[in-house]
Amino acid sequence: MRKKAAKHITLPDPRFGDVQVTKFVNNLMYDGKKNKSFDIFYNAIDLVSEKTGEDGLEVFRKAISNVTPQLEVRSRRVGGANFQIPQPVRENRKVSLAMKWLISYSRGRNERSMAQKLANEIMAAAKEEGAAYKKKEEVHKMAEANKAFSHYRF
Repeated sequence: MRKKAAKHITLPDPRFGDVQVTKFVNNLMYDGKKNKSFDIFYNAIDLVSEKTGEDGLEVFRKAISNVTPQLEVRSRRVGGANFQIPQPVRENRKVSLAMKWLISYSRGRNERSMAQKLANEIMAAAKEEGAAYKKKEEVHKMAEANKAFSHYRF
């Protein structure tokens, strides 16, 4: 039996004292530039607070929960044919996927700075719109469409 990899402990971020924020910033980071990532994230949260008039961190949490997928399809080979089999997503993978989608679709936006891109994508996701939310809906549609193959689950 193989040994399981030890889980790393993520420290909470300095401003909000939230572990989820640190995980998000770690995903946002390029080339080990963590301070730069924190700057981008905090600026984005400040922009969200300004534009919505609500607590930026709460809007961020709502955005993450709106983008979090419940089901996904996994490829499985059965008798020479590949089937897309819908499966529930593991708890830590759910949040990880949501963060990665938010970040990647933020990078693809057309605003001036990364903080603006991120802020607008977070606000869109909180309102259940935007590219990251659309991605979650797409994944759920795929799972729904392939529900007939769920008996091949492993």
